[in-house]
Amino acid sequence: MNRWRALQAADAAFDNPFLSPEFTLTVGELRDVVRVAVIYDGQEIVGFFPFERHPLGIGKPVAAGLTDAQGLVYAKGAEIDPLRLIRECGLSVYEFDHLVSSQPLVNARAERHPSPIIDLRDGWEPYTETLRKNSGKTYKSTLAKSRKLQREVGPLRHEYATTDLAPLRTLLGWKTDQYRRTGRTDRFAHKWIVELVERLLATQTESFAGVLDMVYVDDRPMAGHFGVRTRTTLAGWFPAYDPAFAKFSPGLIHHLAMAERAAAAGIQIIDMGRGQKEYKEKLKNGELEVAEGRVARAGVAAGVHWLMRVPVRKTRATVLANPILLKTADKALKTYGRLRTVLQG
Repeated sequence: MNRWRALQAADAAFDNPFLSPEFTLTVGELRDVVRVAVIYDGQEIVGFFPFERHPLGIGKPVAAGLTDAQGLVYAKGAEIDPLRLIRECGLSVYEFDHLVSSQPLVNARAERHPSPIIDLRDGWEPYTETLRKNSGKTYKSTLAKSRKLQREVGPLRHEYATTDLAPLRTLLGWKTDQYRRTGRTDRFAHKWIVELVERLLATQTESFAGVLDMVYVDDRPMAGHFGVRTRTTLAGWFPAYDPAFAKFSPGLIHHLAMAERAAAAGIQIIDMGRGQKEYKEKLKNGELEVAEGRVARAGVAAGVHWLMRVPVRKTRATVLANPILLKTADKALKTYGRLRTVLQG
C-alpha cells in the first residue's frame, strides 16, 4: 500500500482516486475477479497493475464500466512490455475505455478522448472569472436561477463531505429514477455496486475518501453528488437531482456549490469524466485525455473477443483480407456460439 501510494503521488498523471489502492482493495472485497500484478525491476517494486480477470483470460479494469480513470501505477522510466504484462497476468486480452493516455498499454490503434475537468489550481475566484468570460450567460443565468429558487421556495443549504447514509440513499434513488427515465441500465440494481458506494463513503483518510455532498432548499434535498478523492483530485461519479426542481437548473447550482467547497478543502482538479454532456461543457475549463482500445495476444480467446465487438460487415471484410486472421477466426467461430454466454456473464 505505501509503495503504491508513493508511486501514485510521484506522478500527476496518476492523481485520480480510481487509481488509488483503497479503491482497488474495496472493489476486491466485493468481486473475486479483481487481481493486482506487482511489477519488479530486480528487488525493487516499480509498478502495480490492478485488473479483473474474466473467463478465457479476458482482462478488464477494476470495476469496469464504472470508472473514469484506468491503468497502471508505475515508476517513471520503468520499461513495461504490454504483451509480456498481460501474458504474465494470464490474460489473452486486456480491454479499456478510460485508460490514462500516457500509459504503455496505449497503442497506435487506441482511440483517444477528452475528459473535461474543473481546474481549481489557481483558486475559486480565477475559475469563476474564467466562467464569466467563456460562458458568461450560463454562469449568470445559474446565479439568477439560484436567487429565484430561494425567493420562491426557500434558503439554500449545502452539506459537503457528509458521511450520513440517509442523503446517500436519497441520491441513489434519484439516480435509479434517472436511469429508468432515460432507458439506461440501473447500476444500483446490482447489490455489489450499492455496497461499494457505501463502503467508499465510510472510507475517510487523508489520501483517499468517499465524498458525498447535498444541496438543500428549505431543508428539502434538491441535488447531490457522490464521488471519490485523493488529496487534490475529486472524481465526478454519481450526480443527480430531484426533477421537481428541474426548471431551476439544480445540477448546475449544485456543481458550482460543490466546486467552491472542494476548492476550499484543497481540491485542485474535479475530473468530470469522459462524455459529452451539456453541464460538463458549461463548467469545464480544461481537459485531460483517456484512451479506449485493447491489448491482445494472438489466440482463439482474443479472436472471439474481437468478433464480439466488431460490426459484422467490418469483421468479414477484415478477416477475408488477412489470411492469418482468417485462420484464427475459423477457430474462434467454432467456439463463438458456445462461449458467448460465458463471456457476457
